[in-house]
Amino acid sequence: MGTIDTICSAEAQVASLAGAKVRTAVPKPHPLRRLWAVYRHWLEKRESRWVLRYLTDDQLNDIGLTRNEAAAEAKKSFFWD
Repeated sequence: MGTIDTICSAEAQVASLAGAKVRTAVPKPHPLRRLWAVYRHWLEKRESRWVLRYLTDDQLNDIGLTRNEAAAEAKKSFFWD
């Protein structure tokens, strides 16, 4: 589970514990919209991996990655989780 997924589910859990109403019955979007969303997600991952190639060592250190880890991540294909 990614960091964003963890934060979102933690916020939902806190909201439910606080008594806030969390919508549970959300209609499923049209299959083409879901396909489009998956495709956009893949493109976002590809772009973020591409950006890793151009970060300086200091920037990589700030996000907790080494040059080798960033290179390994950048080599992954865009649909890799």
